[in-house]
Amino acid sequence: MTWSRDTSADEAGQQLDLFLAAGGTMLDTAASYADGGAEELIGALLGGTLSREDIQICTKAGVRRTATGGSVDASRDSMLSTLDGSLARLGTDYVDLWLVHAFDPSTPLDETLHALEIAVNSGRARYVGVSNFPGWATSRIATLAGARPAVTATQVEYSLLERGIEREVLPAAAALGMGVFAWSPLGRGVLTGKYRTAIPMDSRAASEHLAGFVEPYLTEHCAATVEALATASEGLGRTMQEVALAWVLAQPTITSAVVGARTAHQLEPSLAAADIELPEAIWDALDEVTTPSMGYPERR
Repeated sequence: MTWSRDTSADEAGQQLDLFLAAGGTMLDTAASYADGGAEELIGALLGGTLSREDIQICTKAGVRRTATGGSVDASRDSMLSTLDGSLARLGTDYVDLWLVHAFDPSTPLDETLHALEIAVNSGRARYVGVSNFPGWATSRIATLAGARPAVTATQVEYSLLERGIEREVLPAAAALGMGVFAWSPLGRGVLTGKYRTAIPMDSRAASEHLAGFVEPYLTEHCAATVEALATASEGLGRTMQEVALAWVLAQPTITSAVVGARTAHQLEPSLAAADIELPEAIWDALDEVTTPSMGYPERR
């Protein structure tokens, strides 16, 4: 998300080297990230020493930047023209996974689904899915699709600070056999502990374009979760970042976690989290502090 805007080409290259060396395989981006700049940077890396076969690319369409901000548009023409622009910036003929970036209540799901079908049938996308869809819409588009092509994945926010998808999205995805990619598994950076005492000047919360992204988690309620995580991490002798990410990765319904490090130094603890197995007592303690409230009709 930050590549080409907050993360330079050199720094992105260092991150990619670390990621591939650790066994990583997929880069997640979107047409709207840095107004297309993130895709252009990935395309430049692909044009260098990196082979297209070494990496899987996931990109998203359906959010357009306008003079007044982002606008959700998952209409067929908008989706396909955005995909063509993505392919040109990425310098590739296809993407491995193409997602509808957000649910568009103004466009019939059949029309959005038709765009996904055209993308697969034309060879421009190998697999398709959705992102930030509510549970009912996830189920509806997957059911409408059947096998023409199948909607194979959903990408949704999930962390110790945001567990809302446990109510309906995760059960729907499990029932439909969809992969689930958790974005912002570090609570938009808050679960690293960097905001426990102040807002660092070089952090996202201090930046003009990302402060609003972090602000919802700079609350007293979230701070209590951060402190519980700090206690657990100290007891394990691991960083808060590692433990927070390990908790997400250990969830049985989660396929993978999407991390958005700004620097290679920030990426390293995330890579280390893949090898952590949380003790049951730590798991239970974090679960108890962060379990979302359930009510009718999810629970009676």
